[in-house]
Amino acid sequence: MKVRIGMAPTTLPAGKEGADLFWRTMDLCDSLDFDSVWLSDRPVGPRISMEPMVGMAAVAGRYPKLKFGTSVLILSIRQPVLLAKELATFDYLSGGRIFPAIGLGQDDPREYEAMGTRKEDRGRRVDEAIPLLRRLWTEDNVTHHGEFYTLNDVTVEPKPLQKPCIPLWIGGRSKAAQRRIGRLGDGWLCSSATAAEMEEGITVINSTAGEAGRSVPEDHMGANIGFRIDASKEAGVENAAPFAIRLRPDADFASYAALGTAEDVVSTLRDYVAAGVTKFVLRPMCHPEEMEDQLRRAGEDVIPAFHSDRAGTKITA
Repeated sequence: MKVRIGMAPTTLPAGKEGADLFWRTMDLCDSLDFDSVWLSDRPVGPRISMEPMVGMAAVAGRYPKLKFGTSVLILSIRQPVLLAKELATFDYLSGGRIFPAIGLGQDDPREYEAMGTRKEDRGRRVDEAIPLLRRLWTEDNVTHHGEFYTLNDVTVEPKPLQKPCIPLWIGGRSKAAQRRIGRLGDGWLCSSATAAEMEEGITVINSTAGEAGRSVPEDHMGANIGFRIDASKEAGVENAAPFAIRLRPDADFASYAALGTAEDVVSTLRDYVAAGVTKFVLRPMCHPEEMEDQLRRAGEDVIPAFHSDRAGTKITA
């Protein structure tokens, strides 16, 4: 089974310096055989990050081989008809290179208020929107009368190039998220989870999917993992610690990050592969000025390990 490794950029500095850094990192990803670029969805807040639909579209026009994903797109605050149109247009123009992962959103209620929705509705909104997106991508003249969305004889064109439609991966570490994937998702992209937790989650997903009379492809299990390549495991943990503040408070971040020498990082990723993970989104745990070096080292010293027969896997662009 093929392993694919993509990347997600760290927080960017303000102004032209941040834009220049973004493009330099995209140049690196394209030249170093990263499979894909993943952008987060943070519509409000002090962190500088790309709006994912705009950022992915800009990069897609410049790099013809990279794939693109969202990590994760907050479906609960987005209007599904407009989103269906945006994603289908992206897929159509890029030659089928969009792989969105979707989620409920952050815990801060201010984000939902700013976008005109309520946090307490987010789960039901997502459950209604997922099948609606698929209908808009595969059917004409869609009529839908739901709790949150009403459509009468609506058609979205162009249709996506990917058939039967764009795969919808779902994020989340909770059992509720895993069961939602089993019922509705085409894949899983989980952040800040240990290899053991990924293995347990895959079991829940497959069990729930079986109960629903469906299946989730075994090569659609992904992990969003922070990484830092350093002189030693100890140095990697120490230097990555300042960038683990926003991560989960209930576990040591070193248990779900890939830290240390390049060999340590490769070993950690192989633990995840053994647990059933075949897709990786690597996030540099570093200052913006270190991001290029970290990505270069990952591209030169980590990704090639998964090309070899010894790893039992192969990366494809």
